Amino acid sequence: MKMSRRARRMQQHHQRAKRSPGFNLVALMDIFTILVFFLLVNSSDVQEIASSRMVELPDSVVDARPRETVMVTVSEQNILLNDRVVASTGTAAGTELVIEPLREALEQYAARSGLQRPDSEDLGEITIMGDRRIPFTVLRKVMATCTEAGFSRVSLAVMQTAAGDGGP
Repeated sequence: MKMSRRARRMQQHHQRAKRSPGFNLVALMDIFTILVFFLLVNSSDVQEIASSRMVELPDSVVDARPRETVMVTVSEQNILLNDRVVASTGTAAGTELVIEPLREALEQYAARSGLQRPDSEDLGEITIMGDRRIPFTVLRKVMATCTEAGFSRVSLAVMQTAAGDGGP
């Protein structure tokens, strides 16, 4: 028996409806690409300095982000250069303004890592992570030693707090 045109059209329509739809990978790949770019852009927004458990940083309201620099850590017992003990805090209690073991270690580090540029005596930036319980005289001697060794920009590491939480 011959089928009418309308019956054939309805049969084709029903067969098309029974087939499973194709999976569109292009739209899915676009979504994942946007998600990856979003995560890459937003993951670099937060920067942290690797903090030591033996150092408790002071609190401050800070807007500047930390940069990768040479790190001097001053705990209650030791002075460390990039997590290597170079002097004890007791040696900084003397009358001299410069801590000689720290200065020698900074100069050796600058020579090894290539921080010294031939056109300048400036070694760049250094960050001091000092415990909040150490006396300021020790911290002042560490800063003076860093500038004596050739680091012209000295930064102090602090814990960032909200604007209303920090200080008077």
